[in-house]
Amino acid sequence: MPKAEKFQILLTNDDGIRSPGLWAAAEALSSLGFVTVAAPREEQSGSGRGFPSSSDGVISQERIEINANSWTVYAVGGSPAQVVQHAILELMLRKPDLVVAGINFGENIGSGVTISGTVGAALEAAAFGVPALAVSLETKYHLRHHRAHEVDFSAAAYFTHYFGQKMLRSRKIEDVDVLKVEIPKTATPDTAWKTTRIAREKYFVAVKPKRKRLEEPAALGFHRIEETDHFKPGTDAFAIRVEGVVSVTPLSLDLTSRVDLKKLEDEYRGLA
Repeated sequence: MPKAEKFQILLTNDDGIRSPGLWAAAEALSSLGFVTVAAPREEQSGSGRGFPSSSDGVISQERIEINANSWTVYAVGGSPAQVVQHAILELMLRKPDLVVAGINFGENIGSGVTISGTVGAALEAAAFGVPALAVSLETKYHLRHHRAHEVDFSAAAYFTHYFGQKMLRSRKIEDVDVLKVEIPKTATPDTAWKTTRIAREKYFVAVKPKRKRLEEPAALGFHRIEETDHFKPGTDAFAIRVEGVVSVTPLSLDLTSRVDLKKLEDEYRGLA
């Protein structure tokens, strides 16, 4: 890349175009290159890498003030993964050097990470061959909506810049398509970070809807596992909840199990 050409960064999230976490990430990344901001028109939490046929795909320009600077951003009628496609195919002059999804309200940890729209957007970027960073901040649930302005994103913004810079300036590591970064709510820029695996244990557990008849509208709720003794060392859950450090998990588009494929084949062929 010529010295005069800036890095091109696509920034999105699943909390919607008005999310303070999105704005914090935009400011953090602005010194690294030119940041194109495109995010769902409405909140799309829990949408994974989904492509709902009901999305209208309408793209609207908006102006947002970020620390006294006026930014042109794009609100898209679609899921986070759809936003990534629209942005790469329609909004950017060339393929981005990096896609960042975040900063998400709430951690994306454990066996439910594929539910995350933040991770889904990053995986969609990776499918385009673009390195991607998915950043989430541990957040008390009651602060995620009407009191979002009370959330301190400063530490998460620092680590967004830190790992964004590393990914832009370092060689690509084989089979690392996405970095999933989780920041504890108590973190500061001085908080240590470590590489982790995804915990196989559930982190958020679904709660049965309260209704008298199945025909009644009802939504599944969830609660976070508060007991930490079943989280295993070396996992994202253990790093955040037990050690209080930043968790950095490399993700691959290759979802193939790490089993010996020949042994698996022989086992199944041997069944009567």
